[in-house]
Amino acid sequence: MEKVKVLIIGSGPAGFTAAIYTSRANLSPVLYEGIEPGGQLTTTTEIENFPGYPEGITGTAMMEDLRKQALRFGADVRRGIITDIDLSQRPFKATVDHEHQIEAEAVIVCTGASAKYLGLESEAKYRGMGVSACATCDGFFYRKQDVAVVGGGDTACEEATYLASICKKVYLIVRKNYLRASKAMQERVFNTPNIEVLFEHNTAEVLGDEDGVTGVRVVSTSGVERTLDIMGFFLAIGHHPNVEVLKGQLELDEQGYIKVVPGTSKTSVEGVFAAGDVKDPHYRQAITAAGSGCIAALDCERWLLAQK
Repeated sequence: MEKVKVLIIGSGPAGFTAAIYTSRANLSPVLYEGIEPGGQLTTTTEIENFPGYPEGITGTAMMEDLRKQALRFGADVRRGIITDIDLSQRPFKATVDHEHQIEAEAVIVCTGASAKYLGLESEAKYRGMGVSACATCDGFFYRKQDVAVVGGGDTACEEATYLASICKKVYLIVRKNYLRASKAMQERVFNTPNIEVLFEHNTAEVLGDEDGVTGVRVVSTSGVERTLDIMGFFLAIGHHPNVEVLKGQLELDEQGYIKVVPGTSKTSVEGVFAAGDVKDPHYRQAITAAGSGCIAALDCERWLLAQK
């Protein structure tokens, strides 16, 4: 069985930042990239709000830069998926791709959270070409254009009002005949003149061409069909934290995200740290994920030093 000092699970901004910091601390981290190497950012086209890239950069290129930086400092970055892990005792035991066994003195979990999608073929076709699950990330590209947001909760209302501040018009497509958002958020939506709420409507098809999204076809519960001319289609129906491999071994919050001690990356299991979207139901930004990866690495380093 292979023995490592620090095992990092996940390869988004949090994972690679944790790898950079633990490598520089001579902790010889081993990072497994997981099912989506580079994380969700690899499905994003242009990123313009990450510091250090004044001209913007694609998500794939930025994650490759982070990967190279981690490798430069000696991180052992590997393809593979952690398919099982036992956090009940130290050293922690993990299985890679159902075969390779690893023992780790400490673990940093950076498995992220996956946006929920409607499951439409057309939605998948235009993902990254007008279809997005992050208005804060991508809304800027649709300034003074018409867009649509799907969802009826607080997140959907927040994204709709944010987009309304920069876009010409925002359609809020709501499956039910009411909003699930808080009263304050509902009032904000209803008081924003360029938001049109389409209650009891479902998305039938995202329309587009080789350049990206051009519209969306919606159907009311009474069967009335309507085509909206839009350039951006935003999903705001929730995220799913990727915690399946942990099998209930860490304490989670009511939404299923890993709970950490406030102001730290420490989880309910000593020696296990969490960073990035897997413990962040609020911000879900590349820069906050990277920052939390730094925190996790420093917490991990200090904890390992205290064990000597």
